[in-house]
Amino acid sequence: MLEELPSVFLVGPMGAGKTTIGRLLAKHLGREFVDSDWYVESQTGADIPWIFAKEGEAGFRERETRAIDELTQHRKIVLATGGGAVMSAENREFLHQRGIVIYLNAPVDVQMTRTAKDKSRPLLQQPNPRKILQDLYRIRDPLYRQVAHIIMPTGHTYPRNMVHQLLQQLASFSVSAATNTNFTTDPESSEGK
Repeated sequence: MLEELPSVFLVGPMGAGKTTIGRLLAKHLGREFVDSDWYVESQTGADIPWIFAKEGEAGFRERETRAIDELTQHRKIVLATGGGAVMSAENREFLHQRGIVIYLNAPVDVQMTRTAKDKSRPLLQQPNPRKILQDLYRIRDPLYRQVAHIIMPTGHTYPRNMVHQLLQQLASFSVSAATNTNFTTDPESSEGK
């Protein structure tokens, strides 16, 4: 049944574990793993901090949207997106309509721990990264929820355990359920969205 699933797309804030979980999930599903940030870098020939410095966030977001449009058309991949990908309505539509979207919901404290020493995140190169993460979470959390088919809290268990839980949820999916905007599972809630 898992072989019949469409592509799986991971969304969530910086430090949520999208790359780690994405790699493990792809391995279990026997699929290719792609990270949209790495894809943008490979297409540009420059890293994201350089793109931000030369083109600003708007330039990066344009490149990101082109990449997400292209990548979400691939069949049977696992895609990890950048934290800000959901800010674009176009990206949200590409993601939600073309595959199963998993929102890895990481509290700000988890994000702080995981990003504290990472100098490759341009948005956090500010005097108060905690405030930036809090502000980004407040703005983006509703968008992550809007696009998600599955919501998975992070920071409470090991990645392999999370992948096992996700595989159980994915097993209950059918191809038609993936495109039903009312089908959402959230382990913290007994109600679907």
